[in-house]
Amino acid sequence: MKTLYMVRHAKSSWKHNLPDHQRPLKGRGHSDAKLVSDEVSSLVKPPQFIVTSDAKRALTTAEYFKDAFKISEEEFILEHDLYDFSGQNVMRIIKNMDNSLDRVMIVGHNHAFTSVVNMLGNEYIDNVPTSGFVMIEFEADSWAGITTGKTKKIVFPRHLKD
Repeated sequence: MKTLYMVRHAKSSWKHNLPDHQRPLKGRGHSDAKLVSDEVSSLVKPPQFIVTSDAKRALTTAEYFKDAFKISEEEFILEHDLYDFSGQNVMRIIKNMDNSLDRVMIVGHNHAFTSVVNMLGNEYIDNVPTSGFVMIEFEADSWAGITTGKTKKIVFPRHLKD
């Protein structure tokens, strides 16, 4: 069985005149990423690996999950190709994961992540919000062999706020 954890980066700031790739999180992004990462780390097994987009907002979000799950530097990888908005690179990265890994977390961007969770999961999600977490399980022995899996957990910031 293969399990994929997908996290959309937290809310980013537009107040700085920076290239898109370098946009930081805003205050709410930091608080939502911490809230969701703490909750998720209490609900699911730790990923064996976290692979994140190298965009600043995704990397910062991934670091919250890395800390919550106590993931080592060796199990934390930056992948420029996750800076993808169509989903093609995201799918290629998932399908090419090392088969010795059974639980992997990827951190990246919309519209790619909403498209991929709807392509791979069995539950339609209109939009994966910032800091949104989706867990999908696959009855497969290889990442290349995954098709539609079961959407097992969805944790969005709004689920954790009154």
